Amino acid sequence: MKYIIREKLFRLGEDSDILNENQQPVYTVDGKVFSLRNLLIIRDQTGNEVARVERKLLSLTPTYEITHDGQEVGEVRKHLFTPFHQRFSITIPGSQELEMTGDLLAHEFTVQEGEQTVATVSKKWFSLTATYGVDVAEGQNDVLILASVLALDLALDLEHSESGILS
Repeated sequence: MKYIIREKLFRLGEDSDILNENQQPVYTVDGKVFSLRNLLIIRDQTGNEVARVERKLLSLTPTYEITHDGQEVGEVRKHLFTPFHQRFSITIPGSQELEMTGDLLAHEFTVQEGEQTVATVSKKWFSLTATYGVDVAEGQNDVLILASVLALDLALDLEHSESGILS
């Protein structure tokens, strides 16, 4: 399934819309402005919470916990030393770890489970707001992948703000 994650132009916090390939809204992302933990709440079109993405404060590298109904369903962790690419691990309890690897300059990422690509992510450069195209392979947990991409965006924003680089 193909999705588009588009930050809202006039927003307070990290608010975004998640659209399907037909440009129809599927989820909304409510970024909590005054949260130390970079809290994002993903809601379906009826307003029901489907997932939360929240930064862990005490970690060596940017780490984000993804929860559903109060239960941890995944953790996204940026690798500390990756000289040529950005690398993130997505740990899913009771499952094999996923790896998200990408080129920061080209804004192209892949999510892999072992040798199998489970999603591809591409950030569009030429739009007024940050926009990601996410293509999730059939049979994968779409919400978990989308939440992981949102965590990736938060981690890159944090890295850029700390180094003074604009994203």
